[in-house]
Amino acid sequence: MAKPIRQAQDPKAAPVYVGCAGWGLSSRVAAHFPGQGSHLERYARVFSAVEINSSFYRPHQPKTYARWAASVPEAFRFSVKAPRAVTHELRLRAADAAMGAFLDQAAALGGKLGCLLLQLPPSLALNAAEVAGFFSMLRARTGVHVVCEPRHASWFTPAGAALMKDFGIAWVHAHPLPVPGVEPAGDSPALYIRLHGAPHVYHSDYSDEFIDAVAGRIAAAHAAGRQAWCIFDNTALGHAVPNALALTMRLAAMGLWPPS
Repeated sequence: MAKPIRQAQDPKAAPVYVGCAGWGLSSRVAAHFPGQGSHLERYARVFSAVEINSSFYRPHQPKTYARWAASVPEAFRFSVKAPRAVTHELRLRAADAAMGAFLDQAAALGGKLGCLLLQLPPSLALNAAEVAGFFSMLRARTGVHVVCEPRHASWFTPAGAALMKDFGIAWVHAHPLPVPGVEPAGDSPALYIRLHGAPHVYHSDYSDEFIDAVAGRIAAAHAAGRQAWCIFDNTALGHAVPNALALTMRLAAMGLWPPS
């Protein structure tokens, strides 16, 4: 059984985390990340968070997570995506052992583990009893923020919102919307925005107007005392890093960047 992972959060601090899905730095953006060190070390001097997506495809040894944690500043946070064995193969059923192994691995990030991400397959409809069992198991093992990105319409209902609220699971506010025209319901202590790119998922650049609107949402969450994350996942053509840099400029103009 995985040991519970606990991370104290000061709601008055309302931290703002901006970053990308991965920390690869192309020559196109290298000038924004000066100095010596690995890509992660240079990335973490500019951004406050990163989303680890590779954990969805394969496990990482605890020593790997520990090395990553040692490479970044104290205030930096990692969001780690749960493995597809849990979400797509087991579909949240009888997933205690697989989720426990993942939690044991990610625990090596220590206090720099800021969030766990559950992205569900579009075919996974809401089964309230099964989901409650999984969330109950998960909450017994970790106090870290958990965010969920369901992609089946049955989740975007009062029943889905109630389950998320009961277990303190935050919605992922994804773009484009997983269910066209339907926004996640309810509120949570954390705002987690995940930008995949549109109209071409993973490929499209975001406009200045769109990034302005995202900055406004983050500012509103911060003012309400909510932790805010924004992760750019439009990495295929290298737009994620420039878009994230543009967002930090908007937040700086609002007095919300760099994070204190």
